[in-house]
Amino acid sequence: MSTEAGIDVQRQLESLIQDFRTNDPLMPVIVLHAEDPADDDRVTELVDELREGQQRHGTRLAVAPTEPQPGDLDPTARAGRLLCDLGDSGKWGDRSAAYRPYAFPRLNLVRALQEATDDPEMREHWPTAPVGTPDGNAQREQAQTHLLRILARQRWRPRRPSRRQRQTLLTDVQQFLPMGVLGAFTALLTRPEWYIAALAGIGLMILLAVLNHVPGRAPLFLWLRRESRWFLTTTFLQSAARRRSTSVRLLRPVRSWRAIAARAYDVAEAMREGGPFPLQLYVLALFEDLRDNHRRGSWDLRGFKRTRPPVLFLRRISRENGGIELIRAVSDVRSRRSELDPLLIVAGVAADDAALLDRGADGGPPAALPQSPPLPPRLSPRLQQRLGHWYDEWAGNLRADQSPSRTNALPWVLRIPLPREELVQLRQADWRCVRARNRPPLARVVWSAYSLLLVLVLAVTAGVVHSRELHRTYCSAGLLTADRDTERRPAPGGGTECVGIATGDVRFGAQLRGGADEEGRRLRDLEELVREENAEVLRGRPGTYVTVVYAGPLSSSPVDPSLVKGAEELAGVYLAQRVVNENYTVKLRVLLANGGADMGHQRVTADAIAEYADRDPTVVGVVGFGRDLQSSPDVTRRLHRVGLPIVSGTNSATYLPKDFSNWFSLAAPDEHQADALGLVARQLRTLDRAPRALVLARDTEESQDRYTSEQALYGGEMLKREGFRLLPAQNYRVANGKPELRLHAENICRGESVPSVIYFAGRVEDIGPLMTQLSTEPGCANREISILTGDDLSKARFSGAGGRDGVAPRITLYHAALAELKEAASGTAFYEDAAKHLPWMRNGEATYDAADFASGQTALSHDATRALYWAASLGDVRQSRAATWVNLRSVKLDGMATGTIDFTDAPLYGERRGHSIVLKRVRRTPEGISEADVLCSRPAGDTEPLDVRECAIE
Repeated sequence: MSTEAGIDVQRQLESLIQDFRTNDPLMPVIVLHAEDPADDDRVTELVDELREGQQRHGTRLAVAPTEPQPGDLDPTARAGRLLCDLGDSGKWGDRSAAYRPYAFPRLNLVRALQEATDDPEMREHWPTAPVGTPDGNAQREQAQTHLLRILARQRWRPRRPSRRQRQTLLTDVQQFLPMGVLGAFTALLTRPEWYIAALAGIGLMILLAVLNHVPGRAPLFLWLRRESRWFLTTTFLQSAARRRSTSVRLLRPVRSWRAIAARAYDVAEAMREGGPFPLQLYVLALFEDLRDNHRRGSWDLRGFKRTRPPVLFLRRISRENGGIELIRAVSDVRSRRSELDPLLIVAGVAADDAALLDRGADGGPPAALPQSPPLPPRLSPRLQQRLGHWYDEWAGNLRADQSPSRTNALPWVLRIPLPREELVQLRQADWRCVRARNRPPLARVVWSAYSLLLVLVLAVTAGVVHSRELHRTYCSAGLLTADRDTERRPAPGGGTECVGIATGDVRFGAQLRGGADEEGRRLRDLEELVREENAEVLRGRPGTYVTVVYAGPLSSSPVDPSLVKGAEELAGVYLAQRVVNENYTVKLRVLLANGGADMGHQRVTADAIAEYADRDPTVVGVVGFGRDLQSSPDVTRRLHRVGLPIVSGTNSATYLPKDFSNWFSLAAPDEHQADALGLVARQLRTLDRAPRALVLARDTEESQDRYTSEQALYGGEMLKREGFRLLPAQNYRVANGKPELRLHAENICRGESVPSVIYFAGRVEDIGPLMTQLSTEPGCANREISILTGDDLSKARFSGAGGRDGVAPRITLYHAALAELKEAASGTAFYEDAAKHLPWMRNGEATYDAADFASGQTALSHDATRALYWAASLGDVRQSRAATWVNLRSVKLDGMATGTIDFTDAPLYGERRGHSIVLKRVRRTPEGISEADVLCSRPAGDTEPLDVRECAIE
């Protein structure tokens, strides 16, 4: 600043700005004038210096044009012209000033309404008949319609040059961004792909933007804009409301639109009448916009970021350019509203016109200045001290000065007379420019676009990483959510498989990779059939159903691509579901759970079932877990803790019913199978003078398999009881899914003592390589050898059963099977139901010896499901989980696929009797075909033991 007065005034401005950082100080209208009219130009130069200083300090400022305006306008209209362009954010400095440009929606709405009121098209539509008459009411309706049409053509905004149309479009589109985000979030709730959610949000925004810019129509959601809410609710306009509704509600668009339309016409009529009302409405709208632009409680904390108040500079105000009327309107609006706004006004006035700011238009004497009595020049304090004194006194007297009785006072004006000696230009070395502390506020750093961008980048990165982790961990995942009931786990031989319980849109058949084409198609078909049946149950009578979980091997792996067991068991479960739902009141819902290839991940599956059962009380039990593994006790114990009984069709573990009260099985235990095979071994011993036997077992040291070790244990004990001399047992390894049997075959066949009986404690997939090795070794190729083995061989398909397996010449295979189907066939409707409900079954194919039923696994899983359902629906009433567990010990069902399912004699923590069992013999015919025949059998429910006479091998 080049003068003492400029330095002092600038210091006072910066003092107010400093206070503005922490609170809301009173912002006066500072009017500067010289004591001597000859110094008026120096005052104007001082105002220019103040503007330049504030601009360098980063203050948002605007300069109202005070040059003479063309046209014959009264002072009030000229004052309105001074405010017309202040609704343009470009008039308040560039982006470098602070934070981001101002927004003036309220001021622009008032200006748009003024332009529509002054539009030439409206002149002939204003009503001429008196208000309240029929003609007057009709004319008012027509005038309102035409006014709204003009406003719609203007988009309810002031007319702007064409270069601003793009900004207007962006401003309109911004209001639809939350709608787009809401649409995207709503789409995400359905867990689609991320791009579908993004397209949903973008599509909704585009649709709303297109509808918003239909020519000749008001913008969408006009009544919900902040300027419209202010327009309807400000008390300043209530006098024009004429008892019309001012309700604005999102769900009442018609009523809200009528309210804003009526208010717009009432205000337009008031504007047309002229007077001080239009000018005061402009001033009020400007104050409301600036107050909103500095509101600290806003979503972007803009009030904390804009630490300097806006300043309006008026270089030289007078009656001719409307400046005096503008200052009066500012003071009147502030006095009437009694609300603080952040606008600081600095104006210069000629010395001769200064009295107009202190008195009314009646020419009375001016009011006294708020200052102490004058002192001699030598004792007079500096202007800086007087400014502080004047401001404090002005602020203290503001309450009284706003009283209506003090008509000659403009309470919000702080008039500062500048003596000549302080307007003298100083030496350039003495120029000063004080600036308030300009430390960036914390909100500017933490809550800023850059911080938001950083947070978005981190959030997107974390979201991508999280999404990738979800897709790697779970079988069904979206952008941020996943179905946690199924997980991806390593599969044998590489890759992953989907394990867990399928409660959502997971389909295990869709997760298969290569191999098992026929079984894979069968599995996918069965999953779809079960899903449709479940949907029918939920849609029909949602309150009268029970849920059973089937847990089986529903995936394959590169080393074991077969899905025979899972597909066949699932067919039995589905068949039981269809029969139950067609014939019983309590319906059956079936959920599928995959334990992985060979049930390798059954622990994970058991955890998933238990967690789901905690959420769904309709789950009453589990069918399946048909493979005896090292994890079987943990699985049974986990389900025991949540009160779920297990009914297994094919798990022949001897120890499980002894250790767990919730374990029920239709399969003959391994110990019983070994005892039954002992009848064959006894006959084979009598045919050999020096009976030698060998137990050949799969090595389970590096696997979870427990079935083969149990078979080896009970098989070895049986051979000892039957009087065989046991050779040292041999364990073969499995590498990459293939058994390593060559060295074992050489040791067996080339040793000094070649066994006549081999108890094979292995899996069905290992029998083929064993036959190949034994048939080519010299010591075994020309020797009669009998191989005894357990029920896993029932899954093999020999020539008589249509299929793919066989035995070597001079080798006879004796194996146990779990399902006696022939004797039970005449007393069951199982095959009629299968032909009716299984879509791949054609007429005549559903028989007990059909390839799809020969292994017995379909029949066993069907019977297990029927038994569990019977316990869960005792008395045709839906039972609880605990009641189902108790009711299982009273289950006795005749006419099942394997005979009579009877749990009534099952002791607690003990073995029961009456399992279905079959002993089969497989040998090569002279034609070179492997042929299987039944030695002896017992259907389910028959407790009479087998004997040697029934099971004669000759």
